[in-house]
Amino acid sequence: MEHEVRITLRLPADLHEWLTTQAKSARRSLNSEILHRLEAGRGNISTDDQSP
Repeated sequence: MEHEVRITLRLPADLHEWLTTQAKSARRSLNSEILHRLEAGRGNISTDDQSP
């Protein structure tokens, strides 16, 4: 990434738990999992198991 911005994000507890579980399954940090999903949704990456 060229430039990073830190944000505070509020998530429902059940969504946080689900994302955490998905991140662990993919051997990614929670931050990397969220980035991966956002980029995949935006069409920047394939939806395979590769880390961003």
